[in-house]
Amino acid sequence: MGGYAPVNGLQLYYEIHGSGEPLILLHGAIGAIETAGDTLPALAKHYRVIAVDLQAHGRTADIDRPLLLELMADDIATLIDYLGLGSANLMGYSLGGGVALQTAIRHRDRVRSLVLVSVPFRKAGWYPEIQADMEKMGPDAIEPLKQTPIYELYSKIAPRPQDFAVLLGKLGDLLRRDYDTSQQLAGLPPTLLVAGDSDSFSPAHAVEFFVRLGGGQRDGGWDGSSRPASQLAILPGTTHYDIFTSAALVPTVLPFLGSHTHAQSAAQ
Repeated sequence: MGGYAPVNGLQLYYEIHGSGEPLILLHGAIGAIETAGDTLPALAKHYRVIAVDLQAHGRTADIDRPLLLELMADDIATLIDYLGLGSANLMGYSLGGGVALQTAIRHRDRVRSLVLVSVPFRKAGWYPEIQADMEKMGPDAIEPLKQTPIYELYSKIAPRPQDFAVLLGKLGDLLRRDYDTSQQLAGLPPTLLVAGDSDSFSPAHAVEFFVRLGGGQRDGGWDGSSRPASQLAILPGTTHYDIFTSAALVPTVLPFLGSHTHAQSAAQ
C-alpha cells in the first residue's frame, strides 16, 4: 500500500508495509525506500512501517525550496496528520535520522518514540575528513556517483532523473550548514541511539549524545528501575555505510520499540 501525499507543496511518496503500531522509516542522503534493504521487511513483521522518500529523493520530485532538515521534518509531521495517525514512532538513518530528530524537536506531540541511526547531534561531531567531504558535495560529484548503485536506483525511480545534479547541489548546501541541537534535546520522547563502532563519528560523541538524553548518570539498579527512558547501542564491526542494512540493527531496535509500545498500551 502507499501512494503520494499532498504535503507542504510536495507530492510525498510513501509505502505502508505490515500492520500494527505505526513506525515511520526514513532513509539517508541520496537514498530511497529501497536502500533500507532487508531492514524494512524485518521491521514490517512487527510494525506498520510507513517508509518515505524524502524531498528530491526516490519517487518524490523536488520543488522550489531548499533542502532543510526542518522543512522535511514539517513534511513528516504533516504526513502523520494526513494518514490520521495522531502520532507515530520514528526511525531514521543519517540524513533521515536528522529529519526524525527535528520532527521530534518541532512536533513533539506527533512522536511516540525515536530511533536515530548514525546521527550526531552537532556538525562538529563528524570526523574532520567527513566534514571535508561535506564541503565538497555538489553537482560536480555527479560523475563519480554515476558509477554507483545509488545513481542506478535514482535513475530508475525518480520522476525526473535529470534532477540528480540539482539534488546534489541542494544536498551540498545542507551539508555545509553548521548545526548544534544540544540545547533542543530536553523533552525528547524515549530515544534509542544506534551507532557503529567504526561510524563517521566517534563512539565518544554517541556517548555524549546519550548523556545529554539523561543516560549514563547512575547505576541502573538491580531491577532496572533507575534506567533512563533512552538507550544507546554501539554495533560492533559496523560502519556508517553498512549500519542501516546490518543484520544486528533490527534485533537491537525491536526490544526498545516493544518496551515503549507496551508502555503506551498500558497507559491507554
